[in-house]
Amino acid sequence: MKSPRALTSLVAVALLAGCSALQTTPPTAVHQPMSIRPEPRTAQASQPGAIFQQSFSRPLFEDRRARFVGDIITINLVEQTAASKKSSANAERNASIGASISALTKVPLAGLNGLDATASDASKFGGKGDAAANNAFTGTITTTVIEVLPNGNLLVSGEKQIAINQGNEFIRFSGVVNPVNVTGSNTVQSTQVADARIEYRANGYIDETERMGWLQRFFMTALPF
Repeated sequence: MKSPRALTSLVAVALLAGCSALQTTPPTAVHQPMSIRPEPRTAQASQPGAIFQQSFSRPLFEDRRARFVGDIITINLVEQTAASKKSSANAERNASIGASISALTKVPLAGLNGLDATASDASKFGGKGDAAANNAFTGTITTTVIEVLPNGNLLVSGEKQIAINQGNEFIRFSGVVNPVNVTGSNTVQSTQVADARIEYRANGYIDETERMGWLQRFFMTALPF
């Protein structure tokens, strides 16, 4: 019969596994929240029959570009990065020393006559490292303005979920957009977005099989060898 402590440990492990299985949304690093409702605008009194209405949120001759919280901006993902790095280092050191005793007479150490002593030391170090990365990300994602900064720039954030077979794919984007770069169709290139954070993640049993188990990660972190 198992002891209460062993049963408690088994229950804890089962709860951890259950919590891991219930987690359907991968963690994210994009700006939060990823969606927001437009702020209410106070209606102002207007003259009946006039063309210009003060309660209208935009000037009469201004286009419909996004500039308020809750407005929509489409991001064209055109990211392509390539980087490579090579480094090498070599160090070598050699040292030697020799000593001999040819003749000693009438001294306590006369028995060391003809003694030869040599010593040498050598050390060598060589190191080499290579790194390369080549990434491409294309597509579109529509985001929401979640904050208007004091200088007029727009902080946008958004998420797109795609369900494929037994798993979900999550495309997330956030960053700071200059309204000058927004076209008339409320579109901007991702290369023109500051502090851009782009994520492509997935969940499901296929994604879980590609990840190391939490217990194995624990032992890899805790064990010193």
